[in-house]
Amino acid sequence: MADFPWLTTIILFPIAASLLIPVLPDKDGKTVRWYSLIVGLIDFALIVYVFSSRYDFDNPELQLVESYSWIPQLDLNWSVGVDGISMPLVILTGFITTLAILAAWPVTLKPRLFYFLILAMYGGQIAVFAVQDMLLFFLVWELELVPVYFLLSIWGGKKRQYAATKFILYTAGGSLFILIAALMMGFYGDTVTFDMRSLAVKDYALNFQLWVYAGFLIAYAVKLPIFPLHTWLPDAHGEATAPVHMLLAGILLKMGGYALIRMNAQMLPDAHAYFAPALVILGVVNIIYAALTSFAQRNLKRKIAYSSISHMGFVLIGIASFTDLGLSGAVLQMVSHGLIGASLFFLVGATYDRTHTLMLDEMGGVGQKMQKIFAMFTTCSMASLALPGMSGFVAELMVFVGFSNSDAYNPTFKLIVVFLMAVGVILTPIYLLSMLREIFYGAENKELTSHEVLADAEPREVFIIACLLVPIIGIGLYPKMLTQVYDATTLQLTERLRDSVPTLVQREVPTVSFRAPEIGVR
Repeated sequence: MADFPWLTTIILFPIAASLLIPVLPDKDGKTVRWYSLIVGLIDFALIVYVFSSRYDFDNPELQLVESYSWIPQLDLNWSVGVDGISMPLVILTGFITTLAILAAWPVTLKPRLFYFLILAMYGGQIAVFAVQDMLLFFLVWELELVPVYFLLSIWGGKKRQYAATKFILYTAGGSLFILIAALMMGFYGDTVTFDMRSLAVKDYALNFQLWVYAGFLIAYAVKLPIFPLHTWLPDAHGEATAPVHMLLAGILLKMGGYALIRMNAQMLPDAHAYFAPALVILGVVNIIYAALTSFAQRNLKRKIAYSSISHMGFVLIGIASFTDLGLSGAVLQMVSHGLIGASLFFLVGATYDRTHTLMLDEMGGVGQKMQKIFAMFTTCSMASLALPGMSGFVAELMVFVGFSNSDAYNPTFKLIVVFLMAVGVILTPIYLLSMLREIFYGAENKELTSHEVLADAEPREVFIIACLLVPIIGIGLYPKMLTQVYDATTLQLTERLRDSVPTLVQREVPTVSFRAPEIGVR
């Protein structure tokens, strides 16, 4: 069994299973949804088995590596593997997607097509985190966008066509930069290769690295998303259904953060040293701007969407911290936000199903009749505002401390950034607690309660939130249960990144300084 292609099986199994959905005997969609749930559970069980029995926590290198020649003329190989950065995200993908299938239980419009797209997206998202060939990475990155487009354009809200079109234009446009940068790296030097491990050890000229880094950054800034390329996200979330929300917030955004670490930081460390201050500044802008914008939103979905953008700012700062603690916090923040974001958007969908409104002005006092939803919404909001004992608190604290202790930046720059990060942390409970107050507290809106049946949460909904809260609280109380998965990998990567900053390597030569003083790095 040591030579069994575990990763290939995990990627292709849900895709192959989705191809059987059109021929399944089913009249009302019940068979299809049970079939999809079973497929999701089997694939997630495979992921857990491989992780628990085949993955070595102490090994920082790629594991479970599989490589097969696919199109030799293009040097395109089916090459997959995982390390400490990708393995947690593979587990997160299996977990969130399986719960999203259960969340999609009420879907009655074209259920065959809906579950076909969900299962195809399942395999595609895992492939993004596992492939180790740049051309293959571009292909799975592009193919993974197709299911999202159809899930938005067919099952979305009133402005679904606009939101889906904007999503595909932004993300597909950004993907072109991945292809261009991959070709530039592949053809650089005397050998032509698209294997990521080979690309990472090529001796690139600094100017070349800077151009390639900028191309990758544009592509991944769209997906993370980073201001000002973020505007597709509120529109997409504003029109999506609950299960699609869970996939967007829980997994899709993490693809951008993962790719920034894998391609930008790991493959282009010298360029990363020059771009890092800009990443920190963009991270601060994300935190403050999105938090203020979220505070002003009256649409519940858009409020949570801007909250997601704000939380992704901590990922950027952690990646640019040049400390193991900061980078570790960035990875933890991606996993933590995947769980918290999925839970909040699922509850937004559950609330909308009962109130049939997303406008906070039309709600009020619904907590009196929806006590279980009120309790779950409050708990998940506490996790989002980084309440101690929840995963969000640990992740943001690690980024705070990691960046504060970084010796790659001058004290003034660090002080300003830490202060603005603290402002963002203060803004988060303000808009989240005010949101809870407007939805659940106060007098009932008689016009709403007279037209809508405000039924409380059903067992399926309670089960989904309980499944998400277990790791949120578990990681918050004992973060080592997750950090030990990637500690060896982040430590190795941090050492390589620090070697790229002249002031960290040549401190004995006071005249040698890192050239970017105007943006805060000495």
